[in-house]
Amino acid sequence: MKKMLLTLIAVSCAALSVPAVAQFAKAEDAIKYRKASFTVMAAHFGRLGAMAQGKAPFDAQAAAANADIVASMAKLPWAAYGEGTDQGDTKAKPEIWTQAAKFKEAADKLQSESVKLAAAAKTGREDAFKAAFNATAGTCKSCHDDFRSK
Repeated sequence: MKKMLLTLIAVSCAALSVPAVAQFAKAEDAIKYRKASFTVMAAHFGRLGAMAQGKAPFDAQAAAANADIVASMAKLPWAAYGEGTDQGDTKAKPEIWTQAAKFKEAADKLQSESVKLAAAAKTGREDAFKAAFNATAGTCKSCHDDFRSK
């Protein structure tokens, strides 16, 4: 009986902690989180951009490493666009919340394209890398045009 009670308590605590982990204590924490996610992603994407634009020599190993980080980071910021995060220190446009389906589609496309970028970078072929970089950069631009204030 005691063992069953302890198991029930453990399961209850685990179930209750999941929603708490998924949420941020304050809207400003969510904004900081998503901005930090985008900052890290942008730093690594910038390194890739320099190679794609010929401003830095193509380095297949560095491209693959940076593209993997971009693909991982592309999964993170979206959970931080919750209720109340439209106010404060943010460049997020109201369209994020009024056109939520379109915003989710843009987020999904960035994640998909960044995975393709990582795969292309791993081939070591500069032409494949550049094509995938341009496609991924296009998703960034499109989302910024539609959902980010200048």
